Amino acid sequence: MALLELLLALGLGLMLVAVVINLLLAGGDNGLRLARLLRERTWQRRSLTLIRADLRRAAALELASGVGSACPLAGRRPVLQLRTANGPITYAVGAPPSPIWRGQVLLRCGPAFGLYGEPSAGAAQNRVLLDGLADPGLRAERLERGRLRLLLEQHLPLPGGGKQRITTTLVLAAPAPPP
Repeated sequence: MALLELLLALGLGLMLVAVVINLLLAGGDNGLRLARLLRERTWQRRSLTLIRADLRRAAALELASGVGSACPLAGRRPVLQLRTANGPITYAVGAPPSPIWRGQVLLRCGPAFGLYGEPSAGAAQNRVLLDGLADPGLRAERLERGRLRLLLEQHLPLPGGGKQRITTTLVLAAPAPPP
């Protein structure tokens, strides 16, 4: 009887250890998801802050138009086209310019910035702001009373399979549509 009790206790103990290890691993995965969420949301907010600053400098805004872009779009979908005193600024979503990026990217084509954060009068530059975008990635829509809603969405792969969806929305005042 003692051997049977010992085997039963050993079996229960192993099941308990397996449950604890499973909980620890799940907690680690959740920690990784949370860390990624915080990091990617920070990058999304930075991208939206740059768009907001460009919108403040813009005289006009066009949605889904890349006509007059200072950079080749190379098949990417234009989302925003801003007309500024320093030249046009185009935000586009599409294929990455090189394989180092995770999936679709958000690109900004427009004037570069000087040492003090002011737009320069030099040639336009095409820069990746964010990668791992879902489809469509960046959505822009006009709302009532001259407001604009921007929605950034990323789908990033998880180590165990599946995707983590991360979104950030910004609503702000928009310049008037072009005449």
